[in-house]
Amino acid sequence: MSLLIDEKTHQDPQAQIGGDHRIPDESRAARHRSFDVETFEVPTGREEEWRFTPVDRLGNVFSDAPTDDRGEDYAADFAVDVPEGVTISTLAPGQAPRGTVLVPEDRGAVVASKNTEQALHVQIPAEAEFDQPLRETVTGRGAGRRSNAHYVIEAGAHSKAVYILDHVGSADHTGNLEVIVGDGADLTVVSLQRWDDDAVHLGQHEALVGRDATYKHIAVTLGGGIVRMNSNVRYAGPGGDATLLGVYFADAGQHFEHRSFVDHNAPRCESLVTYKGALQGDTARTVWVGDVLIRKEAEGIETYELNRNLVLTDGARADSVPNLEIETGDIAGAGHASSTGRFDDEQLFYLMSRGVDEESARKLVVRGFFADIIAKIGVPEVQEMLMAAIEAELELTLEQQDA
Repeated sequence: MSLLIDEKTHQDPQAQIGGDHRIPDESRAARHRSFDVETFEVPTGREEEWRFTPVDRLGNVFSDAPTDDRGEDYAADFAVDVPEGVTISTLAPGQAPRGTVLVPEDRGAVVASKNTEQALHVQIPAEAEFDQPLRETVTGRGAGRRSNAHYVIEAGAHSKAVYILDHVGSADHTGNLEVIVGDGADLTVVSLQRWDDDAVHLGQHEALVGRDATYKHIAVTLGGGIVRMNSNVRYAGPGGDATLLGVYFADAGQHFEHRSFVDHNAPRCESLVTYKGALQGDTARTVWVGDVLIRKEAEGIETYELNRNLVLTDGARADSVPNLEIETGDIAGAGHASSTGRFDDEQLFYLMSRGVDEESARKLVVRGFFADIIAKIGVPEVQEMLMAAIEAELELTLEQQDA
């Protein structure tokens, strides 16, 4: 039996059978995946997986076309900075391990896969540990110019590293990230979306977490006109631990959409999904859709997913859709929660009644909203950058209120 839960929080899945919940017509795991572009039609927005996305604003990202390079005038520059000992190479389509973990699940991902002739392959040696992050910076060089990318990160057994993938500039970008976390490895991947306001970015990030391995994926979205990311995880053996974190701050006219899927397909694994976002300005829009599937063989697992949204001004909208699908009752725990609310005037009044001016009080409330998730990131330079960016967004909010 497959049980889909879309309530607030549940710790005993056995107690939900026979209640008000429904058996899904199709499991999230059954979604179509293929390397063949022709099997994916161009979305119209009527499809379930595209119903929140403004597909009419996506321009040419669905076109089955190569990257719009013009001689040496590239649509995007890719700069990689890794320490000695890390191997950098490329992989053609069909050349393993490319395609062994990530199979495209939508039109944007399959276009990126087909039209990336050589994928970047980053190999972290087994047993190696690196104090400084590995870095890759993608710089778009023109609004509306098509850019395709595919990256493969392979962390050897019992290695430890942080990989930062930073997106800046502007482009119509489709990018796939394929992650292989070896047994006992500890890998953190940080994906920064700091695009200019006219950029479009569709991404599929797919990870396979090895036996007793630890994987952390952090999505930070602060820029771009439209950003839509799918962050997916499954396990290669028991004992794996996956943490998916997300922070986003949307302004007027921006659409930020984050989707996560944790496929618990092995016993005694853990997952934690936590996304927090703030919105300000007319037509600011955010979407979070979280899916967790606990398969029949995934005994003894523990999972929780959480989404919180803070609406700072009128005209902004946040959608939050958590889903929990359970095929076994033999689990340690499973739950989810989501909420969307406006600025808490009571907190503001409390601070002001104790002598804090209104501007400082508003900043304190928003900082407090983000504080716990930023603390979980564990990468000091990313945490500092994120706090500075939130401060800048808050200054913009206050300027708009004073205008």
